[in-house]
Amino acid sequence: MSGPLLDQVTSVKVKLGVLVAVSVTVAAVVAATGASSDVPFWLSIPVTVALALGVTQLLAVGMTSPLREMTAAARDMARGNYSGRVTATSNDEVGELARAFNRMAEDLAAVDRQRRELVANVSHELRTPLAALCAVLENLVDGVAEPDPVSLRTALDQAERLSALASDLLDLARVDAGKAPLATATVPVRDLLETAVAEARVTGRAVTYGVQVTPASLTAEADPARLHQLVANLLDNASRHSPPGGRVSLTAEATPTGWRLEVADDGPGVPAADRDRVFERFGTLSDAEGGGGTGLGLAIARWVSDLHGGTIHFVDPEPPRGGARVRVDLPLQPRRHPSVAPTSPSRIPLPIPPTQEPVVSLPSPPPPAAPAHPTAPPTMAQPPALDLMFGRFWPDGVPGNPRVVLASLAVGLLGAVVLPYRDTGVGTAALLLAAGGVVLGFSVHRRSPFTLACAALCALLALTVVLRDADWIVLLCLFAGGAVCMAGVVNGRTLPAFVIAGVAWPLSGLRGLPWLGRSLRKVGALNASAAALRTVVWSVLALLVFGLLFASADAVFAEWAGAVVPDLELESFVMRAFVTVAVGGMVLAAAYLALNPPDVDTGTTPARPVAHRYEWLAPVLLVDAVFAVFLVAQATVIFGGHDYLERTTGLTYAEYVHQGFGQLTVATALTLLVVWAAGRKAPRTSGSDLVWLRGALGVLCALTLVVVVSALYRMHVYQEAYGFTRLRLLVDVFEGWLGLLVLAVMAAGVTLRAAWLPRAALLSGAGLLLALAAINPDAWIAQHNVDRYAETGKVDWYYLRGLSDDAVPVLADLPGDDAHCALDGRRKADDDWLAWNLGRHRAADHLTGVAEPDARCFQDY
Repeated sequence: MSGPLLDQVTSVKVKLGVLVAVSVTVAAVVAATGASSDVPFWLSIPVTVALALGVTQLLAVGMTSPLREMTAAARDMARGNYSGRVTATSNDEVGELARAFNRMAEDLAAVDRQRRELVANVSHELRTPLAALCAVLENLVDGVAEPDPVSLRTALDQAERLSALASDLLDLARVDAGKAPLATATVPVRDLLETAVAEARVTGRAVTYGVQVTPASLTAEADPARLHQLVANLLDNASRHSPPGGRVSLTAEATPTGWRLEVADDGPGVPAADRDRVFERFGTLSDAEGGGGTGLGLAIARWVSDLHGGTIHFVDPEPPRGGARVRVDLPLQPRRHPSVAPTSPSRIPLPIPPTQEPVVSLPSPPPPAAPAHPTAPPTMAQPPALDLMFGRFWPDGVPGNPRVVLASLAVGLLGAVVLPYRDTGVGTAALLLAAGGVVLGFSVHRRSPFTLACAALCALLALTVVLRDADWIVLLCLFAGGAVCMAGVVNGRTLPAFVIAGVAWPLSGLRGLPWLGRSLRKVGALNASAAALRTVVWSVLALLVFGLLFASADAVFAEWAGAVVPDLELESFVMRAFVTVAVGGMVLAAAYLALNPPDVDTGTTPARPVAHRYEWLAPVLLVDAVFAVFLVAQATVIFGGHDYLERTTGLTYAEYVHQGFGQLTVATALTLLVVWAAGRKAPRTSGSDLVWLRGALGVLCALTLVVVVSALYRMHVYQEAYGFTRLRLLVDVFEGWLGLLVLAVMAAGVTLRAAWLPRAALLSGAGLLLALAAINPDAWIAQHNVDRYAETGKVDWYYLRGLSDDAVPVLADLPGDDAHCALDGRRKADDDWLAWNLGRHRAADHLTGVAEPDARCFQDY
């Protein structure tokens, strides 16, 4: 993605500087824009960080992708696959490394291909003379043929062919190693050519030879044996390809830099596309070497030419003559190179026997030029850059899904419409249900009964924004709904899994960045994307044109449109843009978590029971004893009465119950921890082990239930003495939930199967919170405080005025000026249909005509 942006920068350091500068600039601009438009700090910071991180990912992905591709390609090469290539579009050090890697991969692929071809071709070339030699010898041994000169000549010919093949391979092995013998001397060119022609005539082929040397006294400094080998191979190749009666011409002439040798024949010629390949070992054309050759003649000719610092290649024949025409350009003096040339990819190293001959180094072949358009890498598994951070716990193998991105964006736009500048209500509920639908719709566990149960519970919790005005219970329900949703999408089974799921939600914004890039690239690859985009553009344009026309023509239509279309002033637009990014990003992160949940249950270690029973039983029995003593103390207080309590402790009963409630709640929670630890450590190898386990823990749970009842009773007494508040009601519900968990633990202890407990605890906790919202807690608190006021004359008007509109119907029923005291400062909510809320709607009928309170409302009670 960053290729078109930073490809022209030639330094990685400069790219990193640009990356940091752009990210900081984007963050600064976004933060400044949010501050100038009064965007809340808690909304501005995460959106700014998210956008800066997105810009960083956009710019940095192109800088690191070649390195990831090289890693994947290197792994494939280790397995023998040399087809991998790296996309090299940048001009910096990484781009140069990528291009060098591609050249190396091409060289290795060529070496591997030619190694395979060499084995196959050598095997083929050896098989033919060996088979013929074996057949002749077998006939001689079996008496089928007599050992006459003809049979022996045939055997000798095949043996000589094998010897020639071995010699040729040995010569090539020397040049492949970068060293070969070269003994130079002054060579008369005409004598060299005539000697080679005389030897060629011995073969008996029905061709004629012509030699022309210009000037006739042309000489060259060269290795006579190697030069003779070159000419002989060229003559052999030309005579075998010439038709009977054909003519082979040898032409040598001086050039400004050396001398040139050309060998022409009347054969079929070599196509231009194959002229380079025929110089490879054994040729690449079916008749490149003709019958009876070793398949190495032209390869050796090129080797001799390279050895002397010259060149060899096929050229077009001179018209009107056809056939093949080989041109060799050689210097007058061989070019010696002091360094050993590296192995060319077109040459396979072979072992070199020791030699006492002087050697010279071969010229280094030029490296292959980088392609003008880098080859696109084949599809290969590229390990994501974030794997080092998340490891096997959270692999990223999910293909891109543009629908998830578009659905999350749609939810973000919906949030921008319904959330800013209005209270929670119908619009907020619709937003929450839409977000939940996106997450559930793309979840890989959407068919799991636990996930479906979590989805149903989340939907009910989301409806509290429509039913209740009390912010505290709404926020608790939304928090519980988020926790249940995350537990459902990962399909967790244990308490640690639920905690990890909650942490994974914000982390998925980082883990899902590679997936987001794949999804965005898929958007451009969709065939229907252009048509869909055109449809959306024309639809929005038509809506705007006709909507504006009708709004300007009709006041009622304008009012309706104003209720639906949000205000788009600059500050409003900035706020809604921040909300779009925040809401859309949260939904997208949750959707990615649903698509690719981490393996949250792999870290659970199996229980390791202790070796001896007393190691777990003694601590549990001591806890049982402490609980029993505490309950005896409770009974003493109950039977001794308030006088005994004040005489013993100096505390009133209300002070006494308030002092111990928090400690009893902690003791209840710790009891569950003790039961869990004992259940893991207690051995279960015998029947007596199970009896002691059930007995000791059952007694502890039963005593804990008594403590729960005592704690609830203490809170009731305290509330009757000092009044009812939200915190006290919430603590009552929490203590009751702990008691419910104790009962669940006792049920699990009967069957010794507790795998269902974590999920039951999660769902029951969220269910109790939903039940608390259903009873209208602010109205419940107001009613009990009103009842206490009627009985004792004590009330806290300040606290009652702080309750939400849910309590207004109860407070409005107070007699006389008491209602004015309770409803001081309240005004009727001015909500549109998107902010409609049942609590505020019910309160609206009671908030008309409320007089100002008198001084009695400020008295302390």
